[in-house]
Amino acid sequence: MPSERLSVVVTRRLPEPVEARLCELFDTTLRPDDVPMTRDELNEAMRGTDVLVPTLSDRIDAAMISQAGGKLKLIANYGAGVDHIDVATARQRGILVSNTPGAAADDTADMTMALILGVVRRVPEGIAMMQSGVWSGWSPTALLGGRMAGRRLGILGMGRIGQAVARRAAAFGMQIHYHNRKRLRPETEADLGATYWESLDQMVARMDVISVNCPHTPSTFHLMNARRLKLMKPDAVIVNTSRGEVIDQNALTRMLRANEIAGAGLDVYEDAANPRLRELKNVVLLPHMGSATVEARLEMGERVLVNIKTFDDGHRPPDQVVPAML
Repeated sequence: MPSERLSVVVTRRLPEPVEARLCELFDTTLRPDDVPMTRDELNEAMRGTDVLVPTLSDRIDAAMISQAGGKLKLIANYGAGVDHIDVATARQRGILVSNTPGAAADDTADMTMALILGVVRRVPEGIAMMQSGVWSGWSPTALLGGRMAGRRLGILGMGRIGQAVARRAAAFGMQIHYHNRKRLRPETEADLGATYWESLDQMVARMDVISVNCPHTPSTFHLMNARRLKLMKPDAVIVNTSRGEVIDQNALTRMLRANEIAGAGLDVYEDAANPRLRELKNVVLLPHMGSATVEARLEMGERVLVNIKTFDDGHRPPDQVVPAML
């Protein structure tokens, strides 16, 4: 007799090819509507399945994991970030956690550059002028932005995405600087043309552009706090395509409104975007689009499938996350 198929619950709608393959391989329950599950729905799903496939919109804390019972064995996250999952508690309960690292690195780096260009070259202001019909023709002094070449870019977090940003920014003639938990190897630094700063404070104070590309962990929560934001030059800009919690959003909003920072480009937020940010012309806001390409979302799904299938075959998922990695 064939063995019983692994049961899988998916918490959000995924690309159709990914859903179809999940249904082929496993006893899969799909989400009928593309809305986040409630806490009660998540609790019920976790108690009744072998594998849960959540997304970043699903907050899976210690209490939920503790109530999951003995059936759940794998949380195969659809996404690279796992700050919404209590990985340590899951590990204590014998539940594995996997993610999809690297699948969207290039796409997120592209969006980082789009935000830098958007802020420095005042692209949204130009779009708004054209769409409103108020443009009366070219002017020598209208919408003057800044030149990309020669600007000093400080990358906070030099992992896959940070390095991809560095390569793109170098092609624009920007000077590459970075701060990271661990310094890169000399050959990697040389390849990227990147200068390492052991002191984040010193780097922040000297950069023209700050790009936040580090994960959200307890040690990076509000890493760019009010004190550190005040170190930035008045004509500097900051962009964030990682996690909103890395920047103190309220402090950033106050400083932007007071013209203490020249501009910001944000794709991620703390809970939600501060409404006062939408009033500012020197701010570019996007709805978490960093990984929003067909290719990236399909690749993320493929990584989820590989992780579940490897687990089903009795092996450790290749993208298993352990607390020491965070």
